[in-house]
Amino acid sequence: MSIIDAVPPSSRRGRGTEYGVLLAEVRRAGLLRRRTGAYAVRMAANAVAFAAGWVAFALIGDSWWQMLTAAYLAVSFAQCGFLGHDAGHRQIFRSASANKAVGLVHGNLGIGLAYGWWVDKHHRHHTHPNQEGLDPDIDGEDLVFTTGQAEGRRGAGRFIARNQGWLYLPMLLLQAVSLHVSSVRAVMRPGYPGRGREAVLLGLHAVAYLGAIALVLSPGKALAFVAVHQGLLGLYLGLSFAPNHKGMPILTADDDTDFLRRQVLTSRNVRGGRLVDVLLGSLNYQIEHHLFPSMPRPALRQAQPIVRAFCRDHGLPYVETGLLESYRQAIGYLHWIGRSAPSDAG
Repeated sequence: MSIIDAVPPSSRRGRGTEYGVLLAEVRRAGLLRRRTGAYAVRMAANAVAFAAGWVAFALIGDSWWQMLTAAYLAVSFAQCGFLGHDAGHRQIFRSASANKAVGLVHGNLGIGLAYGWWVDKHHRHHTHPNQEGLDPDIDGEDLVFTTGQAEGRRGAGRFIARNQGWLYLPMLLLQAVSLHVSSVRAVMRPGYPGRGREAVLLGLHAVAYLGAIALVLSPGKALAFVAVHQGLLGLYLGLSFAPNHKGMPILTADDDTDFLRRQVLTSRNVRGGRLVDVLLGSLNYQIEHHLFPSMPRPALRQAQPIVRAFCRDHGLPYVETGLLESYRQAIGYLHWIGRSAPSDAG
């Protein structure tokens, strides 16, 4: 299933709805047209940067300077992840199979992330952003997002919840490892679509990644390289996604808010120039992205004035902050909601 299916069929047709009016305006502006050429350049540049990192790794050899290579490759891996994200939304090609091929290469083979598992999870998030019981990104497994989740914590989970505002950044250092573990668990499940193909690609990634590190680095440096690389990758990915919805309204499980309002009210944009666009994979245009999941990344900046004006004219809050302020709001919310967890004395 494609993430484009997060948009209800009636909304995709768009007639007779507020969303339909906005969709028609965006279509007239040509912003849903595929930008295959732009993506070809982006993928080529990313491939060169990715390869350059591993060439540098081989040339530097068994040295502690490889920690800088690890940091560089963390950024390169994250950029691969952003391309896999775009493929999952069918932003690159009209063909589902072509997008899947890009996703598998950048996800499973490139960074060791099960593409099919992630697409399914991300589809559910897009369909019900910040909605209790329906959005897997706020299921309360690691962090708590509602008072009910906080009040239900016991033992170590209670301690983590009450201190999650302080622990959030350190926990992100484990995010990449968590994604790898979830990916392996997913492809091991009987009935997982494309199980064999995805498992083989994940295996090739693991053999190439760990093999290269073992061949070049001594055991101590190898462990340090993996820790720095995976830790910074998790931190980078976490900080890229944190501004999007954390601290925005949480919808109840039975909320029946329409598609337009559900996407706008639960999303936050981040102001910034081209550098912020590149660093965050254009996820800083989160409102536009959630309203039009299949819109190519290069078009999101152009869509922003249209969407902002539409929200203003229809009395919808269009939330946009600076990058640091978005982190303050997100972590502040985690800290506030975490204090709902019972104290140790309770």
